[in-house]
Amino acid sequence: MERRTIGATALDVGAIGLGCMPMNWAYSRSEQRGDRSLRAVHAALDAGVSLLDTADMYGPFTNELLLGRVLKERRADAFVSTKCGLLVGDGHVVTNGRPEYVRRACDASLRRLQTDVIDLYLLHRADPEVPVEETWGALAELVAAGKVRALGLSAVGVRGGRRPRTGDLYEGTIRQLARVQQVFPVAAVQAELSVWAPEALARLLPWCAARGIGLLAAMPLGSGFLTGKLTPGGGFEPDDPRARHPRFTAEMMAANQPLVAGLRRVAARHGDGVTAAQVALAWVLGQGRHVVPVPGTKRERWAVENAGAAGVRLTAGDLAELAALPAARESWD
Repeated sequence: MERRTIGATALDVGAIGLGCMPMNWAYSRSEQRGDRSLRAVHAALDAGVSLLDTADMYGPFTNELLLGRVLKERRADAFVSTKCGLLVGDGHVVTNGRPEYVRRACDASLRRLQTDVIDLYLLHRADPEVPVEETWGALAELVAAGKVRALGLSAVGVRGGRRPRTGDLYEGTIRQLARVQQVFPVAAVQAELSVWAPEALARLLPWCAARGIGLLAAMPLGSGFLTGKLTPGGGFEPDDPRARHPRFTAEMMAANQPLVAGLRRVAARHGDGVTAAQVALAWVLGQGRHVVPVPGTKRERWAVENAGAAGVRLTAGDLAELAALPAARESWD
């Protein structure tokens, strides 16, 4: 698989990552099985994927424990990205950016992951009760201690389910990044980026590119919609976040089918076996050499298919056709 470098320290990773959250958190919990997820991780590594993205809150904790079983055997094959800053309570999630918590959280993640060092440690969310510089300073101490190689910031939850009517979606994220950059370099930002959620292209991606900061593209397959395998009105399990997301109502899924149709048209021109999902990932790859899509899955089949997207080369015509697709609609549009 093609390799990419992210951050000023040139962290080396496979061009496609693996989002491990669905294995133990959120999507279709009734289908979450440890043995199947382990096979998916091993298959991804075998296909050249190296970046494994997790967080202590996924489970909570069980996703890191699962990856620890893989890392015990294949640490040299993997680039480990995990996160701290969110605590899961009984039916709610709270932020915690206190330095003493950050130190404890890192040590706990290292134990669960069965590794001596975390390659990329991301602040999952900033704590509004703690100056972000204090939290970032504690994270920088972990780098100095040799427990972490590089630091990142997650902006995945910035959308909040709704696009702003005015202003830039990532304006607050950029202000936050500018502050923490004064404390210690940011190696990567994780933010949503896909054909149906391109907002990061406006300011966040150029801001990062100008400063040598990598972008880990979360939800590059639109939480599964861009694969074309979800049926409008098919329904989701009650605890699946898509059951409450405006874009996943039967009406909006039907209205956004032109996006899937466009991806399929491009895929058909690239020969048998190329899928809409692979084209969607190739589009993300085409947004810059410092961009790494991190599609999430818990199935071996999809992990291998996603990895294959690194070999899909979109033409200028393909990219123009995808750029001309109608913008995704929300239920309030």
